[in-house]
Amino acid sequence: MSVAKRAVDAFSIDHLHADLKGRSVRGGVLTLSSQGTQFLLQSISTVVLARLLNPADFGLVAMVTAITGLGQSFADLGLSEATIQNPEITQAQVSTLFWINVAIGLALTSITAALAPVLGWFYREPRLQGITLLVSLTFIIGGLRVQHDALLRRQMRFLSLAIRDISAYVVAVSLSITMAFEGAGYWSIVALPLILNSTSMVLSWVMARWVPGLPRRGAKVKSLIAFGGSVAGSYLVGNIYRSADSVLVGWYWGAGPLGLYSRAYNLLMLPVRQLGGPARSVAVPAFSRVQAEPDRLARYYLRTANLIMWITAPLFGFLFVAAVPVIVLVLGRRWEGAAPVFQILAIFALGQLLLESTIWLFVSRGQSQRLLFLSLTICPLIIGGYAAGLPFGIKGVALSGSLTFLVIFPWVLKYSFHGTEITLRRLGRVVMYPIALSLCGIGGAEIAMRLVSPHRVPEQLLLAASGFATGCLLSMLVTPLRKELFSLKTLLRSTRFETGADLAETVS
Repeated sequence: MSVAKRAVDAFSIDHLHADLKGRSVRGGVLTLSSQGTQFLLQSISTVVLARLLNPADFGLVAMVTAITGLGQSFADLGLSEATIQNPEITQAQVSTLFWINVAIGLALTSITAALAPVLGWFYREPRLQGITLLVSLTFIIGGLRVQHDALLRRQMRFLSLAIRDISAYVVAVSLSITMAFEGAGYWSIVALPLILNSTSMVLSWVMARWVPGLPRRGAKVKSLIAFGGSVAGSYLVGNIYRSADSVLVGWYWGAGPLGLYSRAYNLLMLPVRQLGGPARSVAVPAFSRVQAEPDRLARYYLRTANLIMWITAPLFGFLFVAAVPVIVLVLGRRWEGAAPVFQILAIFALGQLLLESTIWLFVSRGQSQRLLFLSLTICPLIIGGYAAGLPFGIKGVALSGSLTFLVIFPWVLKYSFHGTEITLRRLGRVVMYPIALSLCGIGGAEIAMRLVSPHRVPEQLLLAASGFATGCLLSMLVTPLRKELFSLKTLLRSTRFETGADLAETVS
C-alpha cells in the first residue's frame, strides 16, 4: 500500500457515521475490558512493589512526578484533541503537528533535566537529581507517539488500542517487578512508566501505519494550534491543582508522609484512571461526531454519565467502608496510616470522574477557551483548600481539599452545561439511583462492622463485603431503583462485536 493511500485511510472517518452508536457502545465495552486487564496488571505491580519497597521510596518518586506531571499535561499542546475533534484533516496538517509535538517533547526533556538540581534543593534531597534526569525522557517519548495515538482514537480503533495497551503493561510491569526483586529500589518505580510509554510508542507506530512527512509552512494548522493550546493550558492548570497536594505534603512533611499520601491517592485513583481514560477515548470522538445535534449530544452524555456512576458509585462506596482492610491487604500492615486518607478521598473520586466528563464536552464542542477559563477559576480555590489543611497532617490536606471541591462542584457543572440541553436536574436524575444504592450498601456495611467488630483483616473485608451487598440488595426493593438498574440491560444488549471487522481493522 502506498504512503498516500495509507494516509487517506488513516484520516478517513466516513465509515463511523453508519453505526456510530453501536461502535461507541462496543468500543466502550471493549475498552473497559482492556482496562480491567490493565487494572489487574497495575494492581499486581502495586501489591508486589509495596511489599518490596518502603514508603520513602514511593515518596521520593512522587516528589519528582508531582512536578513533572505538570509538563505531561502540556506535552502534546492539546494537538491530539485537535486531530480527534476536527471533522476534516490532511496529511500536511498532521505531519506538521507531529513535528511540533516532537519539538515540545525535546524542549520539556531539556527543561526537566535542567530542573534536576533545583528539585534536589527544594526538597532537600540530592537523590532526586538522578530520578529527575531519567523521568525527563518521558517527554520526548510522548512527543513521538501523540499523533499516532490521536489517529487511532479518531478512527475509534478500540481493538488496536486495547491490544497495544495490554501488551505495553505486560512488558512494563514484568520488568519493573524484576528490577525490584533484584534490589533496584526506587529505580524500579521510575522505570515502569518509561518502559510503558516506550512500548506504547512503538506499537502505536506499527498499528497506525502512518509515516509523517516534513512540516509545511502553509499547512493551515494555526486554528488547530489555537484550539489545542487552550486545551493544553486547561490540562496544565488542572494538573497543577491535582499535584498541589503532593507538592505541599512533600515540602511540609517530607518523603515518609508523602509516600503514605501518594499511595492512598494513587490506589484510589487507579480505578478512576482505568475508567476515565477509556471513557474519554470513546466519548470525545463520539461527542465530536454529534456536536451539531444538541439533543443527541445530551442523550449521549447523560447515558455515559449514568453508566459511569453505576460502575463507580458502588465501588467507591465499598472502598469507603473497607478502607483499612483494603489498604492492609493490598499494601501491607506498614501502610495502614494511609487508610484515613484513602477513605476521605473516596468521596472526592466520584466528583473527579464527573469533572472529567465535563472536559469531554468542552473538547468535543470545540470550546477550549471556556475550558481554560474554568480551570483557571477553580485552580486557586482547590490549592487554597489543600494549603488550609496542611498544618493538620495528610488527613487534613485530603479533607480540606475534598470539601473545597464539593462546595464549588455544582457551579462547575452549571458552567459546563451552558449552551447544551443538559441541566443539573437531568444529570441528577441519572446519577441519583446509583448513589442511592451505594449509600444503602454503605449503611449495611457499617451496621455489620459495628455489630460484629472483627479483628482479622480477611474477616473485616468479608464482613464489609457481605454487609455492603446486603444493603444494596435491600435497596432493590425500591421499584424505581430496580427498574433503573435493569434498564442497563437494553444498553448492554447492543454490545455485539463485529470481531472479524475489528480484527481486520487492527492488522490492516
